Amino acid sequence: MDVVKAAQLSGRTLEKVVVHPLVLLSIVDHYNRVARDTRKRVVGVLLGTSSRGVVDVTNSYAVPFEEDDKDPRIWFLDHNYHESMFSMFKRINAKEHVVGWYSTGPKLKENDLDVHALFTNYVPNPVLVIIDVQPKELGIPTKAYYAVEEVKENATQKSQKVFVHVPSEIAAHEVEEIGVEHLLRDVKDTTISTLATEVSSKLAALKGLDARLTEIRGYLDLVIEGKLPLNHEILYHLQDVFNLLPNLNVNELIKAFAGENK
Repeated sequence: MDVVKAAQLSGRTLEKVVVHPLVLLSIVDHYNRVARDTRKRVVGVLLGTSSRGVVDVTNSYAVPFEEDDKDPRIWFLDHNYHESMFSMFKRINAKEHVVGWYSTGPKLKENDLDVHALFTNYVPNPVLVIIDVQPKELGIPTKAYYAVEEVKENATQKSQKVFVHVPSEIAAHEVEEIGVEHLLRDVKDTTISTLATEVSSKLAALKGLDARLTEIRGYLDLVIEGKLPLNHEILYHLQDVFNLLPNLNVNELIKAFAGENK
């Protein structure tokens, strides 16, 4: 492969994207109002702050967006609507600025680089966050990307932009946590607990754990086979995970599991 990623040369200045619950709720609401039960996706603007390689996404709003299903080169994003909305949001919170855009994908599409280029008019290095509004597996429903210049060793070949994945996480301020707790309380009464709900919760958690362990094992097998390079940072994180595992060889614990409850 005659390609060297510019992100590797620049040391990857963007380290992490943090998405707040309000953003997820707004995007799901946008999707349910516009594209529910269709194959369409919705697109909008992400607002927040960026500092020391961390993009903090605290707000968002929807933007009218259309694209041709047959020809991905044909698409329309109402940037006049975006500029009008941003001017109003700026009056409410001047600290928030445009940090990128979102899509309900659920995966990267052929015209995403073209849409991404449009947002460089508003922020030098925008991020794209793809939100999976209908997740089929447990885990964080967000995937974040930013564009870098793909440097080619052959000088006759023209360089082009490519997306590079950046880690993302869900985080909330204390006020947001309280709001989410009240929202979940309205959706489901947490004071009512049955054996069936407890078993379902534990089963879902175990399925999520099994999926993550399978993914880790697959990665390690590829490293052993030489199909993937050794990444010490990933191994350090795995070692941290293993260090957190409890010691199950304690006699008292063994007796507790072996004993019969009467």
